[in-house]
Amino acid sequence: MHIEQIYTGCLAQGAYYITSDGEAAIIDPLREIQPYLERLERDHVKLKYIFETHFHADFVSGHLDLSKKTNAPIVYGPTANPAFETIIATDNQVFEIGKIKIQVLHTPGHTLESSTYLLIDENGKDHAIFSGDTLFIGDVGRPDLAQKSATMTQEQLAAILFHSLRTKIMTLSDDVIVYPAHGAGSACGKNMSKETVSTIGEQKQKNYALRADMTEAEFITEVLDGLAPPPAYFGMNVAMNKSGYQSFEKILNNGMRSLSVTEFEVAAEETGALILDTRTSGDFCKGYIPQSINIGIAGDFAPWVGALIANVATPLLLVTEKGKEEESITRLSRVGFDNVIGHLDGGFETWKNSGKEIDTVKRITAEEFASEVVIPEHTVIDIRKESEYSAEHVEEAYNKPLAVINDWIKDINPQEHFYIHCAGGYRSMIAASILQARGYRNFTEVEGGFNAIAKTGISRTDFVCQSKMMK
Repeated sequence: MHIEQIYTGCLAQGAYYITSDGEAAIIDPLREIQPYLERLERDHVKLKYIFETHFHADFVSGHLDLSKKTNAPIVYGPTANPAFETIIATDNQVFEIGKIKIQVLHTPGHTLESSTYLLIDENGKDHAIFSGDTLFIGDVGRPDLAQKSATMTQEQLAAILFHSLRTKIMTLSDDVIVYPAHGAGSACGKNMSKETVSTIGEQKQKNYALRADMTEAEFITEVLDGLAPPPAYFGMNVAMNKSGYQSFEKILNNGMRSLSVTEFEVAAEETGALILDTRTSGDFCKGYIPQSINIGIAGDFAPWVGALIANVATPLLLVTEKGKEEESITRLSRVGFDNVIGHLDGGFETWKNSGKEIDTVKRITAEEFASEVVIPEHTVIDIRKESEYSAEHVEEAYNKPLAVINDWIKDINPQEHFYIHCAGGYRSMIAASILQARGYRNFTEVEGGFNAIAKTGISRTDFVCQSKMMK
């Protein structure tokens, strides 16, 4: 028996590849399936089943393409009702893979079809669970994502999750290994650990939601407390996972269309496509195509695209570093952004060398920022998450998280200059590109963000400024 966790950091997502005696199973595969096909060929095994823990909201699964390529059936837990052919398992149904077995444990609450897969080894011993979004390391799945489709409240779903955990998971032996679908950084929970593997016993001791003395009412209150609104693209990803989607090969072929400067301009004008520049913040600020949005590939690229662009059907034109075209298209497809209509041949340098108009972002170093800023005379906007801001921030700075920029951008006084920063410069350049695309030029972005600012002598505090930004 072999178990491999295939962890994708930018999505904080874990897929699982399991083999036994010439047969294999894959749980919660990513959109691009070639790596799985290569593993199967390398190990000389036949894929017998593709297991899905639920209809994912934060990424598009590769289940359909993988099934078509291998003829392996897709398995969902009870109550799932996809628009394509699958095996809808019953609670406690057992599937054999080589000398091992996988038992379906229906564990609704995160969603109604959510299921945990219990792996029983060659000796008949409970070995591990693949818990999907039911149980994370340090947390449990948020019960508010399925409300629209479930026709019930988040409180009712939380109550269902409470019982799923206590009747199906906490009754397992303490030495059973826990393999979750996500880790820290995923929006599918709020308190996930950076660790991606644990045991039932360890989670009973450390996971706040598995306290033995916890009542149902306490569970509901604590699980729902502090949940941020889910990203807008989540519902669209659920629909794609449930109803189907175009093959990844077709998406990649479309996106890999290489466009000349003239063709790029025509495509942008005729389609109204958003120009997405995936270069680093340092390169972007020095020069970019006007109206472009910068979300760097070297970061949490796909989740930020989903959070800020929101509509997965948005037509996209890409500007990338040379050789990063396929990676950009692939990572976009993971969150359902399939409408990439091409990329600029040669990237930004081709545009620049053609003599076309370019734009820049005013960026200064942290040292320059510290020498220029007079507190409280100057306005400073910190776009980090509230938790980051609360830990420590520039004195008198306003906290306006990037995730909700569409809410606070309207509060900016276009006549008043301000400074903007995040933790390291990645998010603040995203914000800068959005601001300038919306016509705001009255700001300066700080290179290196708060990590660099904290090394200067500027005044900092953990006191939260309650004032609102002036209009």
